[in-house]
Amino acid sequence: QVQLVESGGGLVQAGGSLRLSCAASGGTFSSFRMGWSRQAPGKERALVATINWSGDSTYYTDSVKGRFSISVDNAKNTVYLQMNSLKPEDTAVYYCYAQRNGNTYWGQGTQVTVSS
Repeated sequence: QVQLVESGGGLVQAGGSLRLSCAASGGTFSSFRMGWSRQAPGKERALVATINWSGDSTYYTDSVKGRFSISVDNAKNTVYLQMNSLKPEDTAVYYCYAQRNGNTYWGQGTQVTVSS
């Protein structure tokens, strides 16, 4: 059974940085596409970034391009989201997910709060 556990969220001032981690277990992840989504209060969950397991294919939503970086450590079965130049509008619960053949598995989420 696929399990995803996020960590690394917290409170940071605008302009600061955080690195989120997503530890994956219970599957053969080489065939999965991994990603991060976020959900701000009162808003729908939205895609932030995705990556394939070899790390050579990435996607970023426009609002985070140039500030966020997604990466994968195959040896540790872990996906990272490095977030720099954080803005108050980045405040949300961030969720890691793993997707394959139409099936999506989600982590429990980690809160990121950016103060102005």
